[in-house]
Amino acid sequence: QLHVVESGGGLVQPGGSLRLSCAASGFTLDFYAIGWFRQAPGKEREAVSCIGSSGSSTNYGYFVKGRFTVSRDTANNTVYLQMNSLKPEDTAIYYCAVNSFCSRDSNLYDYWGQGTQVTVSS
Repeated sequence: QLHVVESGGGLVQPGGSLRLSCAASGFTLDFYAIGWFRQAPGKEREAVSCIGSSGSSTNYGYFVKGRFTVSRDTANNTVYLQMNSLKPEDTAIYYCAVNSFCSRDSNLYDYWGQGTQVTVSS
């Protein structure tokens, strides 16, 4: 079973930044697409971003609007989600998930981390 762990969440003021990490153990992240999803209380899970295997492609949810950047650190077997210009509506639990290709459909992802809480508030 593929195992990933998210970290880097926390409390940040509006306009601030956070960098989320998705670290893998027991397998090489480069061989897989890694999706970032988020779920706010009372809302459905939504796709935030995805990076294809070996960084072949990236895509973002419409609400990102240039504020987030997804990237790979092959040496550390980690995928990052750099989030800038954070807004209160970005508050949610953020998850990374593993699949063979990028998709906005979370049902296609078989392996998920436990999530990391991001709270944007003054």
